[in-house]
Amino acid sequence: MPMGRLSGNITGLKPNQVRRIGALYRRRLAPETLCTPELANELGPLSAEIHRQLGLLVDRRGRIVTVMVGDAQQIVIPELEDFRAAPGRLRGLRCLHTHLKGEALTRDDLTDLDLLRLDLMAALSLDENGQPVAIHVAHVLPGHQGVSHQVLPPLSPYHPDIDCLELVRSLEAELGRLDRGHRADGSGERAVLVSVTTAPRRQAVTAMDELRQLAHSCGLTVVSEVIQQRRKIDPSLLLGKGKLQELAIEALQRSATLLVFDQELNPSQSRAIADAIEMKVIDRTQLILDIFAQRAQSREGKLQVELAQLRYRLPRLVGKNRAMSRLAGGIGGRGPGETQLEIDRRRARERIGRIEASLEQVRSRRRQQKALRQRKAVPVISLVGYTNAGKSTLLNTLTHSRVPTADRLFATLDPSSRRLRFPRDLEVILTDTVGFIRDLPRELRAAFQATLEELALADLLLHVIDASDPECQARAAAVDAIIEDLELQEIPLLRVLNKQDRLDAETLAQRVNTLGGVPVCARDAASLTPLLERMQTILEPLARRLAAGVTPKTSSPEVKAE
Repeated sequence: MPMGRLSGNITGLKPNQVRRIGALYRRRLAPETLCTPELANELGPLSAEIHRQLGLLVDRRGRIVTVMVGDAQQIVIPELEDFRAAPGRLRGLRCLHTHLKGEALTRDDLTDLDLLRLDLMAALSLDENGQPVAIHVAHVLPGHQGVSHQVLPPLSPYHPDIDCLELVRSLEAELGRLDRGHRADGSGERAVLVSVTTAPRRQAVTAMDELRQLAHSCGLTVVSEVIQQRRKIDPSLLLGKGKLQELAIEALQRSATLLVFDQELNPSQSRAIADAIEMKVIDRTQLILDIFAQRAQSREGKLQVELAQLRYRLPRLVGKNRAMSRLAGGIGGRGPGETQLEIDRRRARERIGRIEASLEQVRSRRRQQKALRQRKAVPVISLVGYTNAGKSTLLNTLTHSRVPTADRLFATLDPSSRRLRFPRDLEVILTDTVGFIRDLPRELRAAFQATLEELALADLLLHVIDASDPECQARAAAVDAIIEDLELQEIPLLRVLNKQDRLDAETLAQRVNTLGGVPVCARDAASLTPLLERMQTILEPLARRLAAGVTPKTSSPEVKAE
């Protein structure tokens, strides 16, 4: 904000009053001084005269950088783009403002202190004649769970016994120590997980459990989890503004740097929430995209992830401010030229077009590979299933391979293909694909179309299910829905109930009765014999038809029933 410009509502003030308020910019305080007698005697009567609160934002050099005019109850602190609160640091500004009715610091004052990470928040309380009575001061309180600030005893308005600079230095020293401790443990960013839902409590808890697994898979440290059930979701902020502020304060208390919402945020919601709390905010879709970006190894996988990220970010590209400079004008241009925002969007669309062309070449190569396999009469089996169900482990055990595996969501991203020979002299190609998840983000589904089309080339789908998961039935249904969306329901499908070693005999029998399929332990080769026999029984007629040059068109009813 330019020096000398007043922030707030000056409508109805006399020119002389506006001039006297603007003259406050010429005041200068010692860096360690909260308030001088001269400033208190000028600020109090002037605030009482206009019957509005007056506020000053003072930097650490003692310069008044913003003069604010409020109403009789409050002031509004403007955007502080030039003063950022970095991790382990405060804002570099302290706020001194008047209270017309002699009241102490209000809840709004303390909320602003916490959310904006101000050096200090001070209120100069006045009597009915506008004379200063006391100064009430509060500061943030680092490292105290459940308590975000400390309110000091009232101070004299003329000689406040406080060294602002020394206090701020000690606070930042403690904040810095905590921040270094968090960074030293190598645990990555610290996140608060948030779910705002109208669903039943049990369903909300299950969704939060999965969000926590996604966060851990992305390398985040989860410091808190919040589930709020509402009858109706707020269309702007999802949850109320007051609750959002409480959430942001809790995040700051726990040294969190990130809020992760389980619900997908539209562009306007993302902006509104970020503006309200001034923290990094992402949703479940962006979290999954970040995981995919970390795991992609092949050129094709990286292209697909980049395409998904561009499609997600394109509608969320917004200008930083209205004064953005206009560039790329010239003869024949549109008026003064394109804004930087328009240039960014155009470049994103051009990059999307180039990636889509590259992925179309991938599809073409796969169609050729499909034709070649059909000529060689080699059946293809594709492993599908919910992420972390054990598909890659099953591939490794069946084919004696070493595809990387881990007990986390989306541990495997790039497709892997291996040859598998059955005991009765039948050879097939076994392919592992990317895992599915409930509410698979549409950006991912569209970007990974080339990979998902690999499933359409399969002659048999092995649907791997984690039978030890209490939510296995719901997750199996989510995979079935995706298979139907991809129009793959005509391909023969066999369910594989993995991790039988984690279940007792009675529970396993119930799961087999409910879900159907063949129970196995993917790590135990001996347990896979019934599965191999079932697969060979399905594939032998298929192999004979392929050898005869006949392409199968429908699935076996017996297989689909499982």
